[in-house]
Amino acid sequence: MLVHRNVTPWASAALALTTLLAAGCAGAGDENNDGRPAASTSSATPHGYVEGARETAEQQSRLLLNDPAGGSSRVLDLLSGKVHETDPVKGAVRLGTDGRFGFLHAPGGTHVLDGGAWMVDHGDHVHYYRAAIRDVGELPAGGRAQVRSDAAVTAVTDEGGRTALYDRNELEKGRLASPRTLPGTYTGAVVPYEEHLLAFANEGGTTGLVVLDREGERVAAPDVTCEEPREDAVTRRGVILGCAGGALLVDAEGGDFTVEEIPYGKHVPAGERATAFRHRPGSDTLTAAAGEGAVWVLDAAERSWTRVDTGPVVAANTAGEGSPLLVLETDGSLHGYDIATGKQTARTEPLLTGGERAGTDGAAPVIEVDRSRAYVNDPEGRRVHEIDYNDNLRLARSFDLDIEPVLMAETGR
Repeated sequence: MLVHRNVTPWASAALALTTLLAAGCAGAGDENNDGRPAASTSSATPHGYVEGARETAEQQSRLLLNDPAGGSSRVLDLLSGKVHETDPVKGAVRLGTDGRFGFLHAPGGTHVLDGGAWMVDHGDHVHYYRAAIRDVGELPAGGRAQVRSDAAVTAVTDEGGRTALYDRNELEKGRLASPRTLPGTYTGAVVPYEEHLLAFANEGGTTGLVVLDREGERVAAPDVTCEEPREDAVTRRGVILGCAGGALLVDAEGGDFTVEEIPYGKHVPAGERATAFRHRPGSDTLTAAAGEGAVWVLDAAERSWTRVDTGPVVAANTAGEGSPLLVLETDGSLHGYDIATGKQTARTEPLLTGGERAGTDGAAPVIEVDRSRAYVNDPEGRRVHEIDYNDNLRLARSFDLDIEPVLMAETGR
């Protein structure tokens, strides 16, 4: 049974945010003949104008790629097909992204790479931007650090639970300004959301959700606990926080923070619980491995879990909204499943040169999904495959590379 809990309202903060967004979208400015925003003036800033960036009519998707062994890093522009070389990062163990910046986690620190492509979602319309690709610098946080961002701050939580907040505006200018360190320690990632921070505090042997302001002061402590906090994901419905018994959905609709529990509904053995979510940004449908031979699908809109039995799982993802569940299996092929029935609907030829060895040595390949295509990295084959998941998993393109793309993340979404 779903539990709905109201938390402390911050109506004034919500009103201020609403006013700000309304002002930012109040009117469209003139454009040049080539579609670029006109230069800003002292009297008015064109709608959607971002200094140093060019607004475009379509999504500017790019893939961030890294070979941990050699350290080589690349950015693949999916519109032009061009490959850009960036600073090497050797020994990276993870590659995360917030939609624009890539965070390459290595034992000696976390390298920040500006992919130069992003979107701004205003609810009723979206702005797409492209800018120069550039290396920003190193965060003093190692391979186990957790990085989460919103439009204003980037929160970096180290393995000891200390969290530093970096000014997002400075990152966009290519600078790492001195961070502000939050008081106290927290379990797992600290997630910026609706001008606040969501975190798990371990007190008295239990781990409970707390809501902090941007100074790190606690403003609410919902009466909800989370055993073994897992991964998190931001959706249109709110923030999903994984727990041993299922997930929590945190929202701030109307200025009131609410928390709903989305339990599995039955006992799930530890080895079959969701530990890492994958989804298309903007979608309400999340995926996670359910052990070795199945995938969990979490529908945030319906507040429900669905377990789909598959073959041995290397990676999974979905575009949501009626799209198939995509599962890369150890046979090297991408399989499509109907989420409602659990039946396999399509299958590609093997995409991975490593075949059954895929995912057994080092970082496993991933599936990145946007509004029309899915991307699968083949490290041993030194290529990335583009799949049209709306056309029976048709292989649309393959991009040959000069590195082994062991780590991959998509930006511009």
